Amino acid sequence: MLRFGTDGVRGVALHELTEDFVASLADVAAHELGFDEVVIGRDTRESGPALAAAVKRGLHTAGARVIDLGVAPTPTVASVAASLGAAAVVVTASHNPYADNGIKIFGIGGGKLSDAQQLRIEQRLAHEAATPDTRSLSTETPPNDISQRDELIVGYGNHITSAVGANALAGLSIVVDCANGAFSEIAPRVLVGLGAQVTVIHDEPNGRNINEACGATHVGSLCEAVRLHAADLGLAFDGDGDRVIAVDHRGTPISGDHILALSAIDMAASRKLTHDTVVVTVMTNAGFHSAMRDRGIGVVTTPVGDRNVLAAMEERGLVLGGEQSGHIIHRQFATTGDGLLAGALLAALVARSGRRLHDLAKEAMTLLPQSLINVSTPKRIDDPATTFADEIRDVEESLGGVGRVLLRASGTESMVRVMVEAATQEGADAAAQSLAETVERRLGSL
Repeated sequence: MLRFGTDGVRGVALHELTEDFVASLADVAAHELGFDEVVIGRDTRESGPALAAAVKRGLHTAGARVIDLGVAPTPTVASVAASLGAAAVVVTASHNPYADNGIKIFGIGGGKLSDAQQLRIEQRLAHEAATPDTRSLSTETPPNDISQRDELIVGYGNHITSAVGANALAGLSIVVDCANGAFSEIAPRVLVGLGAQVTVIHDEPNGRNINEACGATHVGSLCEAVRLHAADLGLAFDGDGDRVIAVDHRGTPISGDHILALSAIDMAASRKLTHDTVVVTVMTNAGFHSAMRDRGIGVVTTPVGDRNVLAAMEERGLVLGGEQSGHIIHRQFATTGDGLLAGALLAALVARSGRRLHDLAKEAMTLLPQSLINVSTPKRIDDPATTFADEIRDVEESLGGVGRVLLRASGTESMVRVMVEAATQEGADAAAQSLAETVERRLGSL
């Protein structure tokens, strides 16, 4: 049985992640968590319509009313759920290749599920799988009623405008990479409404080109487009729109760490950063911690996953958090990572300052050279840091006290992520490559 990872349930669409499983998951979640009304949406994968229909079938079995947004970004679906006091389900595998798909479930009010809620769902799914005759799913799929879609999507756009400020991007030229994903329709329209001159790339989804050599995980074409159009900056979303990576006018990528640092510094200066503290994950660059320390801004560190970041923010009453990958959470405006919101707020900061994003980012923080290698594994290793503790210690000693080593299992794919920070890029690359080869060799023999 598929289980919850760092961000929902994912698997190969219609093979691992089957329609029957998805229907059961939706049914169980609605029953366990008391969903009466559920907003659903999906990204642009070709498997999306079939799996969304299965979600609706499961929710229908549970007696929940469904509001179908069709193709819609994860943050849009969550925002609509928050405005309606409803729950939400999004059919998406985020930045994964098109052949994968997944299910993200949001509780009533559009918030992420807790560990305890996810465990309850998994336990009930396991029980029903062991006793299949105890409950039968509806064979009927509710009508595909999207009559409220336009109104609700416009409402989300108005919410972004309210958060960023009307005409806040006037005078800026922005290239937007929509990853052939769920923001292809919405993001350009909202940014133009904010006053920006917008050039759009990768906004023609065909079911199979989502995230393909584009978007937040592949910014090369965005870098080229920003230089070609002499734009002020670029914004790249991932397939479901919950993350963003920026590009400055030189065509240089600006990571999630830099975006978060710029936001924290700006918010602290205007006394909008609650408790002068920001939340990050263990993947956040050491340079970020140094920059925040120099400015008297506190940092709370969590395990990887925006769900963990959100939990820490809510526990401490904080309003800003995020990940190096571009999940940026402005908690006063959103219940989850929102690439469009974070990107628009960053662009508004640039417009307001009258300076280049390149210069602002350079002043905000200096990255410690970092190397990240993903090692595919034949089976999941839950705790690679313990499995390779001796090898990690040897690499850390070789770094001479400057830098760090992190090994962790991916929460969404069968791989181990090897990350090394060092005094030089060459040192980080060499250490990461050596450790990755060790991981691959040992796990390949298991």
